[in-house]
Amino acid sequence: MKKGVLFLIPVPLAENASAKSFTPYLIDTINAIDTYIVENEKTARKSLKEAGLKIPQSDLTIHDYGKHKRNDSMVPYFKELMTGKDVGLMSEAGCPGVADPGAEIVSEAHKRGIKVVPLVGPNSLLLALMSSGFNGQSFTFHGYLPIDKVERVKKIKELEQLAEKKKQTQLFIETPFRNNHLYEDIIKNTAAQTLLCIACNITGEDEFIRTQTVGQWRQEKIDLHKKPTIFLIYR
Repeated sequence: MKKGVLFLIPVPLAENASAKSFTPYLIDTINAIDTYIVENEKTARKSLKEAGLKIPQSDLTIHDYGKHKRNDSMVPYFKELMTGKDVGLMSEAGCPGVADPGAEIVSEAHKRGIKVVPLVGPNSLLLALMSSGFNGQSFTFHGYLPIDKVERVKKIKELEQLAEKKKQTQLFIETPFRNNHLYEDIIKNTAAQTLLCIACNITGEDEFIRTQTVGQWRQEKIDLHKKPTIFLIYR
């Protein structure tokens, strides 16, 4: 029996960013699919509505993998795909599978011989890297830094050393309500000539992206509290 296709469907990064995020092909794709595997059902339904979904929401089949426990069976997510039905995979924001638990779904799809088709859309890491002016050929995303302050400062210094030694861009994030603490740790514990890019609320109405030296950052006050932010370091 022919298997279905798993379409990887990007979700807008910010409020009121739908017009910047949805391509005509993506809109055509979601209107040909009525089954989705999603990280957050509420976010997914909202995104589909904003994209111009013509299928009634009540007719959709939604599998919420955000509630999935790592050791649970993934079989329920693949029932439709294995019987020839196309399915969409959606993250809570951005591109599914990139710094996202949806990677497990994609990996399992490959193991089952299911075709995977990524659609074009917003990804905060790549957009931040693009706009930083830093090395786009050698870069590493580290995810969240340690919560413990001592360990976090130690990690920041390690990343600064890596950036200088390898000429490699270092990207990392923090839970939005702790952004200001991380920012203060960066500017207090890195060299004045180290470059720091702050990419905040990308594609949003109050988008803020700026690259300058740590020495320059020390001369101004910014508020990143509860705003999705990518931090990038380079030397």
